Amino acid sequence: MDKIIITGGRRLQGDIKVSGAKNAALPILASVILGGGECTVTNVPRVVDVFTMGKLLGILGATVKTEGNRVVMKMDALRSSEAPYDLVRTMRASVVVLGPLLARWGEAIVSLPGGCAIGSRPVNLHLAGLEQMGATVTVEHGYIKAKAPRLKGARICLDFPTVTGTENLMMAACLADGTTVIENVAKEPEIVDLAAFLVKRGARIAGAGTDMITIEGVKELRGADHEVIPDRIEAGTYLAAAAITGGDVCVKDCRPQHLEAVTAKLREAGAEVTESKESVRLKASKRLKSVDVKTYPYPGFATDMQAQMMALMCVAQGTSVITETVFEGRFIHVPELQRMGANIKVDGSHAVVTGTTQLSGAAVMASDLRASAGLVVAGLAAEGDTEIARVYHLDRGYERIEEKLSGLGAAIRRVPGMGQPNQIAKGRA
Repeated sequence: MDKIIITGGRRLQGDIKVSGAKNAALPILASVILGGGECTVTNVPRVVDVFTMGKLLGILGATVKTEGNRVVMKMDALRSSEAPYDLVRTMRASVVVLGPLLARWGEAIVSLPGGCAIGSRPVNLHLAGLEQMGATVTVEHGYIKAKAPRLKGARICLDFPTVTGTENLMMAACLADGTTVIENVAKEPEIVDLAAFLVKRGARIAGAGTDMITIEGVKELRGADHEVIPDRIEAGTYLAAAAITGGDVCVKDCRPQHLEAVTAKLREAGAEVTESKESVRLKASKRLKSVDVKTYPYPGFATDMQAQMMALMCVAQGTSVITETVFEGRFIHVPELQRMGANIKVDGSHAVVTGTTQLSGAAVMASDLRASAGLVVAGLAAEGDTEIARVYHLDRGYERIEEKLSGLGAAIRRVPGMGQPNQIAKGRA
């Protein structure tokens, strides 16, 4: 397996550009299932999750052509209605093909999702919503099986603002008879981006980004062109990296309004943060102070930034309490940070972090996508070498992270290993 080795202690300085948002690109790519027109999507990040979605769409019958960060796709016929376990287990977002398959083709067989080991994240809200729209849904032998000759509009109230659940139900409703109203929906920018693309294709959607989305079903969707929004989590990761190294970094090609929860905490910790239309600059001229963080659905502090902020708090002055409210298993990176000398005590959904003046490089192991980013952030400030194993998790969501951080002065390199295929290289073939 590949490893990433970081020699810490270097102050990051300079400009860094953000790639397209993985979490926006995945449902946008999946939505090709809804219509036969050709779609061209740009600013698509070249990450393993995107390659996995491309493979899955190919199995279902779509043609997907990739040139750099541009994807051209079309789906005129259904080859298979089954999203197999071998692909879905590696990426939970694969479940977003369920709604489009059911809406356009009348049936879907989708493996129960896998992905990061950060909690159960059940899909029961997806299934209950589809049943309200007239689908017959069963779960057998690890697969979701759904059928519906034609979905019907319904009023659906989600128990929790699930992101993939909102995306699945919104896409399904695009081709349903009548009007669908979904309440207590997720409000993430990635959902707004998906809605914008669907509207370009002829969907009738109102309210994306608010608590309630209304979709008036249409008979078919056409092709369209779209540019994926910048990745707010990648941008936040680089801001945390700048902060932990006492750096001066300008994160470009981002949307500052999507980062407000993160930048507010960084300012509270003592960093100097300035914003322009499409960039955020962070300067940290002194040791930062501890701040408390509580994750919430958007526009709250993103759970996907929790590990990176925890790494920063490990070297901040004072004691902070980090509370995880979204996923119950998202402190599994704590033992790895403790190997680097971090003082962290976990009590249920709370982590009490007492800052130390110096972390020490160590051999650590990534357990999920964002945990791996947190370990990278910690390694940038640690004394000596930090060796991060299982970086295939990192490759799922970050495009050329070693190259980008090296451009800021970080001493970071990838060491190819045995036993795990280079998924990035494989995806580019």
